[in-house]
Amino acid sequence: MKRFIAFLLMGWLASFAWAGEQKKDVTERLQMATDVLSQMASAPDKGIPEEVLDSAKCIAVVPNLVKGGFIFGGKHGRGVATCRTAKGWSAPAFISVGGGTAGLQIGVEGVDLIMLIMNDKGMQQLLSSKFQISGEGSAAAGPVGRHASAGTDWKMDTEMLTYSRSHGVFAGLTLEGAVVQQDTDSTISVYGRDASFQSVLQGKVATPEMAKGFMKAVTNAAHKAKLQEAREEKK
Repeated sequence: MKRFIAFLLMGWLASFAWAGEQKKDVTERLQMATDVLSQMASAPDKGIPEEVLDSAKCIAVVPNLVKGGFIFGGKHGRGVATCRTAKGWSAPAFISVGGGTAGLQIGVEGVDLIMLIMNDKGMQQLLSSKFQISGEGSAAAGPVGRHASAGTDWKMDTEMLTYSRSHGVFAGLTLEGAVVQQDTDSTISVYGRDASFQSVLQGKVATPEMAKGFMKAVTNAAHKAKLQEAREEKK
């Protein structure tokens, strides 16, 4: 009996330690995602165009996405996503990005990844909690600069625009073949249960205190885009 109780106690302590470590990881990820968004909004001349950001239905940030490798290329990272709702922006949903391509590649590079969901079809893919980025209109490297060029077709059928930031410079990024899915461990750590993508991204789950900084960065970035667009219209 004593051994059984000791076994249960060890299991409980291990579970408690794992939960604490998981929450620490999520907190750091939220802070890094907040920094990426804040810096993006403060550099409009070489960042994401205001009208693109203003049109986005969802924003996903994956800080320090690792890509590359020897012989087989790959991408892996974890981040957060939020979507527009009738009351503003939803609480963050936690995601993972993974996938690889065969080919001779040497070296590993960490980049900050931003994905903008641009239409209802792309939003439905995100809400499915697992989908593969396939290109050919569903995902494309996003335009960079203060304004999107009139000659680009980002307003057409593109479901997702992707960006990378390496060494402080934003650029469009191709992510074809990568798989985006729900990060269940982080979701349970933050919300105490396996809350679905749908419930979180549709605004049915309250924003946790630890995510308030990230949500403020999202709101500020989107608001700044609207203000800049209004100023340009008055000229």
